[in-house]
Amino acid sequence: MKPTRRKPSLDLITLGCSKNLVDSERLIAQLTAQGWTVRHDPDAVKADVAVVNTCGFIGDAKEESINMILALGEARREGRIGRLLVMGCLSERYLADLQGELPEVDKFYGKFDLAALVADLGATYRTDLMPGRAVTTPSHYAYVKIAEGCDRRCAYCAIPLITGRHRSRPVEEIVAEVEALVAGGVKEIQLIAQELTYYGLDLYGERRIAALVDCLANVEGLRWLRLHYAYPADFPLDLLDVMARRPNVCAYMDIALQHIADPVLSRMHRHVNADQTLALLAEMRRRVPGIHLRTTLMVGFPGETDDDFARLLRFVEEARFERLGAFAYSEEDGTYAAQHYADDVPDDVKQARLSRLMRLQQRISAQVQADKVDSEQTIVIDRREGDYFVGRTQFDSPEVDPEVLVRADEGALRIGAFYRVRITESDDFDLYATVIGDEQ
Repeated sequence: MKPTRRKPSLDLITLGCSKNLVDSERLIAQLTAQGWTVRHDPDAVKADVAVVNTCGFIGDAKEESINMILALGEARREGRIGRLLVMGCLSERYLADLQGELPEVDKFYGKFDLAALVADLGATYRTDLMPGRAVTTPSHYAYVKIAEGCDRRCAYCAIPLITGRHRSRPVEEIVAEVEALVAGGVKEIQLIAQELTYYGLDLYGERRIAALVDCLANVEGLRWLRLHYAYPADFPLDLLDVMARRPNVCAYMDIALQHIADPVLSRMHRHVNADQTLALLAEMRRRVPGIHLRTTLMVGFPGETDDDFARLLRFVEEARFERLGAFAYSEEDGTYAAQHYADDVPDDVKQARLSRLMRLQQRISAQVQADKVDSEQTIVIDRREGDYFVGRTQFDSPEVDPEVLVRADEGALRIGAFYRVRITESDDFDLYATVIGDEQ
């Protein structure tokens, strides 16, 4: 009898955002369906083939990707891995440069070259797979990407240079993917895109994010649906009505505002001003009572004055965002800002402003969390960590938001199950709780 040839093994390392993670999960699904052994983010890379899915968004992310490629290049030279392949945003943007500077890589692929990568591995790219991707997150939640690209062209952002124009996926395709994921045990969907609220304009001639969310909320067995990466300009207000009406759509909105001072917003090409931003936030809180807002802010954009930054601090104090992240501006090749503005805010000023802003948000976060003490909440359990089961409320997205800790000696809780709890304590970010209701 002729011996069966062993299918190769592949180790896949994903860097960057959840949108990259979905791309990696699609690669995993393609290969495992054809007999490959694939490990995602293993502790030690030692497979026949290693693939790095890179990020090219900002300087730190690019540096992390390059360092990972160099480390795996050394492993390849030492014979610890076979082929080394690179995919994703960094190679989409800097393909020619990387090919010349990193000869240890066997081949580079752009962000949208998945079919070519699969073919080069000797497999057949299959379009019949459903849901078409593996789940590398805990099995009870998954990310679903509803669009690629972005048409916004903010002055500082390189993403449109990498991903191109906004391209929505058809409603039917997204619904089928969510139905398949839920049938496979997923209970919570994080809906993602570079710009959710633009969804549908290219396909249908109108924004259809509200209709899409309303449709997805009908999927039987879907407990939570959470929305990430909205944009404030031309925000579709009908989405808020769907959020208020559908109990499995989380009262949570991730909307990056970047700044509030009109001169900065204008130079950023955000196409929204302070008054419009404040009116939108008020409408969100009015139409969706109890909504938790996550935003991202930037300090040190070219031309940001002390007065601009003071205005930003006042805004954060008044808006009391439940969740907030911030970063200091860094110049990105090819962007409007890099080509037309001097990076004139000194690095030490940027860092001082960033530290001051985050200290303010830490105080606000502590107050927001303290207000939840003695309340009842529904949580999902993500994992056990030491003496605690760690979960989240509907107001908390995985990995980026606060968590709820329940002492393990209260009894065995099941990962991926939902429980009713009473909040007993809080700190600056996390909550502590005791279970008052059985698994739901």
